Amino acid sequence: MSDAPDKPDYRSTVFLPKTDFPMKAGLPQKEPGILARWQSDDLYARVREARAGREKFILHDGPPYANGDIHIGHALNHVLKDMVVRTQTLLGKDAPYVPGWDCHGLPIEWKVEEQYRKQKRNKDEVPVKEFRAECRAYAQNWVDRQREQLKRLGIGGRWDKPYLTMNFEAEGTIVAELMKFAETGQLYRGAKPVMWSPVEKTALAEAEIEYEDIVSTQIDVAFEIVESPIPELVGAHAVIWTTTPWTIPVNQAIAYGPDVEYLLVEVDVVDGFIDISTDQLDAVEEDVIGTFRTLVAAELLNQFHKRVTKGREARGAEILWRGKGSDIAGTIARHPMQHFGGFFANPRPFLPGDFVTTDQGTGLVHMAPDHGEDDFDLCKAHGIGPQFAVEGDGKYRADWLWLGGQGSVINAKFNAPDGPICSDLREAGALLAASADFRHSYPHSWRSKAKVIYRCTPQWFVPMDKVLTHLSPKTRAEKRWEGEGGAIDPADEELCAAPTLREAAMRGIGQTRFVPEKGRNRIGSMVEGRPDWVLSRQRAWGVPIALFVHRKGGELLIDREVNARIVAAIKAEGVDAWDEARAQEYLGNAYDAADYEMMRDILDVWFDSGCTHVFTLESGTWPELMRDDADPRPADLYLEGSDQHRGWFQSSLLESCGTRGHAPYKAVLTHGFTMDSKGMKMSKSLGNTVDPLKVMETYGADIIRLWALSVDYTEDHRIGDEILKGVADQYRKLRNTFRYLLGALDGFTEEERIGVAEMPELERYMLSLTAALDERLRRAVGDFDFNDYTRALADFCNEDLSAFFFDIRKDCLYCDAPSDPKRRAYRTVLDTLFHALVRWAAPVLVFTSEEVWGTRYPEGGSVHLLEWPEIGCWRDEALETKWSALREARTQVTEAIEPLRRDKVVGSSLEAVVTSPAEGDPDLLAELFIVSSVKPGDSLAVTKTDKLKCGRCWRHLPEVEDDGGLCARCEEVVNG
Repeated sequence: MSDAPDKPDYRSTVFLPKTDFPMKAGLPQKEPGILARWQSDDLYARVREARAGREKFILHDGPPYANGDIHIGHALNHVLKDMVVRTQTLLGKDAPYVPGWDCHGLPIEWKVEEQYRKQKRNKDEVPVKEFRAECRAYAQNWVDRQREQLKRLGIGGRWDKPYLTMNFEAEGTIVAELMKFAETGQLYRGAKPVMWSPVEKTALAEAEIEYEDIVSTQIDVAFEIVESPIPELVGAHAVIWTTTPWTIPVNQAIAYGPDVEYLLVEVDVVDGFIDISTDQLDAVEEDVIGTFRTLVAAELLNQFHKRVTKGREARGAEILWRGKGSDIAGTIARHPMQHFGGFFANPRPFLPGDFVTTDQGTGLVHMAPDHGEDDFDLCKAHGIGPQFAVEGDGKYRADWLWLGGQGSVINAKFNAPDGPICSDLREAGALLAASADFRHSYPHSWRSKAKVIYRCTPQWFVPMDKVLTHLSPKTRAEKRWEGEGGAIDPADEELCAAPTLREAAMRGIGQTRFVPEKGRNRIGSMVEGRPDWVLSRQRAWGVPIALFVHRKGGELLIDREVNARIVAAIKAEGVDAWDEARAQEYLGNAYDAADYEMMRDILDVWFDSGCTHVFTLESGTWPELMRDDADPRPADLYLEGSDQHRGWFQSSLLESCGTRGHAPYKAVLTHGFTMDSKGMKMSKSLGNTVDPLKVMETYGADIIRLWALSVDYTEDHRIGDEILKGVADQYRKLRNTFRYLLGALDGFTEEERIGVAEMPELERYMLSLTAALDERLRRAVGDFDFNDYTRALADFCNEDLSAFFFDIRKDCLYCDAPSDPKRRAYRTVLDTLFHALVRWAAPVLVFTSEEVWGTRYPEGGSVHLLEWPEIGCWRDEALETKWSALREARTQVTEAIEPLRRDKVVGSSLEAVVTSPAEGDPDLLAELFIVSSVKPGDSLAVTKTDKLKCGRCWRHLPEVEDDGGLCARCEEVVNG
C-alpha cells in the first residue's frame, strides 16, 4: 500500500487524439476489399468522367508477354506506369491507361509444343488452325491471370477492355501496316545471313538474343595456293583460323586486309590432335606431321606458330616473302576437300576485306557467305552467292557432298577436335592445329537457351537506307510539330529531301525526350548501326506476311484492292483467314491464283508490338486515348525496361517513322533491372527470385509499391527480405503520420479554422515548408523522379512533422483549451496537411490513402477522384532560414539532454533547464526545446529544474505550488 497521498486524475480533461484508424495495417487482408469496391464502383470510368475535357496525358502501355505469372520486374514496371498515370491525373489531366498484351510468337508456340512433346505428339502433324487455336487459348489464359495479378497491385486501368495483339482487329491492322511498307516500296525479299535458332527452326531478332560465354574448338586450316601474282606463294598454304569448324564445308573465298603485312614462313607442324605438354617439346620431332610454307599476318606469326607447334616461339623463322595484303590480290587457293569435286573443286579467290584485323587468328579469314554478314557482303560484291547448305534444323542438306545430312552444326561433338569435320581435314592434311579451349562470348536464344547461328535464308526485309520518297516534301503539320511554323522554303534541301528510314528514325530520336538522358545515345547507336530490319519468321502462331509474289518473276503484287480484301478478312476472322483455299477470293478477277505464291511466313512479333500505337491510339477503339491536338505523335510517354531500346522502343520507332515520318512518342522512360539483395541477377536455378505475389500475401501491395517508388529505378536496383522489412518500417511511419492526423483532427470543423495571418510563427513556418514540398513534388512529377517524390514525402512526414511539429505541438493539442487561438491554428494547419498529404500519397500508397480518406470522410467518395491540393502563397524563405537555425539549436539541446537522461539525472526533457546561446523569446524556446525553461547564455548547458510538475500537462513551472497541482493554463482549462 502506497504511503503517497492520492493525487487528482486529470486524464479525462486532456484532449487526446481519437480515431478508429488502426495502427496495424493488415494490408494483405484489407486491400482485396478496397479493390473489390473500386471494381464495383467502376472507379476507372468515374475518373474518366471527372477528367473529361481536360488536357490529355497518354502513356502507351508496352505489352508484356502472355506466358507466365508476373515477376518482380513486371511489378516494378507497372507500378511506375501507374505512378505516372496517377500523378498526371492528380494534376488534373485526363490520363487514361489501357493495358495490353503481346500474344503472338515463338515463346507461346514453344510452350504449346512443350505440351505436345509431353504427350508424344508431333506439332507438324496437327492441323495449323488447331495449333493456332491452342496458342490463342494459352495466351488468353495468361492474359486473364496476369490481369488479376496486376489489378491486385492496385494498378488502375481499363481492365475490362485491354488491347491484345491477337484480337482480330489488331491482327488486321498489323497486316494493313505491313502493306503500307509494301505499297511505299519499303519491303523486299532477299537472302541474307540472319540469326537463326536450329532448335526453334526460325530466324530471331536481336532482341531475342542473349550472350553467354562458351568454350569452342579453334582450328587452323591450310588452303593450298594454286595461283598468285607472287610466284613464291604458289604451292604454299594460306592459313585461316576459326572457332566455327562447321562453316568450313561452305567456304567460298579467303579475305585479306589490304594494309596488313603478311609473311611467308616455313614451319614444322606438330599434330594438332596429340596433346604434347611443354616439357616434351625437345622430343617433338617424331610428332611433326609435315613442313608447311605458310602465309600469315606478320603481327600474328608468333601466336600462330605456338598453336601449330604446341607452344614453341617463332624466333628465328626464315622469312621467304614479305608484303602487303594489296600485293596478293588475284591469288587463288583451293578448298582442302577439293577431292569431293563439284562445289569443292571451285577456286577460292582472295578478296580484300576492310573488316580483317590482326587481333587474333592468322590475318586471313575464310569466307562462308551463308554464315556471316561480312562474308555475305564481300562475296556478293564479287559475284559469289550463298549455297543454302545448312537446313533449318542445323544439319547439312542431305545432298551436300561433304557431311550431307550430318550435324547439328551447333553440337560441340560435331565441331570437336576428334569430330567429323576435324577428322576429315586432318586426313586431308589440312588441319594444322585444333584445340577445344577457346573461351568467348556467343549468341544464344534467350528462350531455348540454345546456341544460334548466322544462316542465309530467304527473308523479308525493310531497308534502313532506302530513300522514303513518300515522306517528301514535309507537310505543314510536320513543320508545325517541329515548332518552326510557316511554309517550307524549297531551298531548304535538308527539310524537303526525303529521308531514309534510318535518317527518319534518328530525327525522331532527336525530337524525343529520354529519361534518363543516356537512353538517347543507347537507342541512337543501335539505330545508327543496325542492319536492314528482318520481318519474317518461319513459324505458325503469328500475323502472316499476307502478300502474293509472282511465281515466275518474283515480283511482289501491289494492288490496294487486293490488300483491302485481305485486311478486311483478317479483321473479321483473324489470322486463320489467310488460307491457301481463299487465294483467288483475295486476288479477285484481275489475277490468276495459279500465277502467284501465297507467303507462308509470319511477321516478327516486334513488328506486331511496333504497331500497337496504331490500333490503340489511332483507331478510336478506345476513345479516351484519342488526342485532339495538332501533334501527330499519339503518345506522351513510353515506359519500359532499358532492354527495350533494342526492342519495343525501336520497333515502334521504325514502324511509325516508316509509315508516318515521325516517332510515335514524345518521351521515353527506361528503368533498370531488379537484382537480389546482393546485387546478383535473379534466377530460378539460384533460388534468389522474389515473387511479388508472395510479397503481397505477406506484406501487401502498398509495400511493393513503396519499394518500387523508393529505389532509383533508372539504374539496376535490389530487393530482398531485409530490404522489404526496411520498406515495411518506412510504411509504418507514414501510416502513423496519417493515424496521428486523423486522431488530432477529431471533431474539427470549419468554424475552428483560423487565418494564416493570425497564426504563430511555427504554423506559418510549417505552411512554408508545405509550399516548398509542393514545389519539389511538382518538379519530381515533371522529371518522373519518383524516388525523390517518395523520399521527399517520407522525409517531410518523419522529420518535419512527427519528429518536429507534432512533437512540439502535442502539449498545445492535449492541454490548451479548444478555443485557444494557438490550438485552433495548429488544427487548421493539420487539416491543411491532411488534405495535401493524402492526395500526394495517393499515387504511391493507393490502398492506404483510400483507407485514410474513407476513415475521415466515409461518404466522401474515392481519394483517387481528387486533384492536386491547392497550396497558398505560403513560401517565406526568411522564415525558413530563421527556423532552420532554431531547429539546429533544438537538435543540440536534445543531444545535450540525452546523457542526463541516460544517467537518470532527469526523467524527461521537461525536467531540464537549458542555458542556450540561441536567439529568441525564452518561452518560445522552451516550447521548441520541450524543456522546463530556457535562459540566455554564451554556451549551452543543461541542469535539472527545481520546479514542481503540473499534474495535467507535466510541465515544470514556477506557478505549480503543490506536487500534482495545476499550472495556470491547466487550472483555467479544467475549471473553465
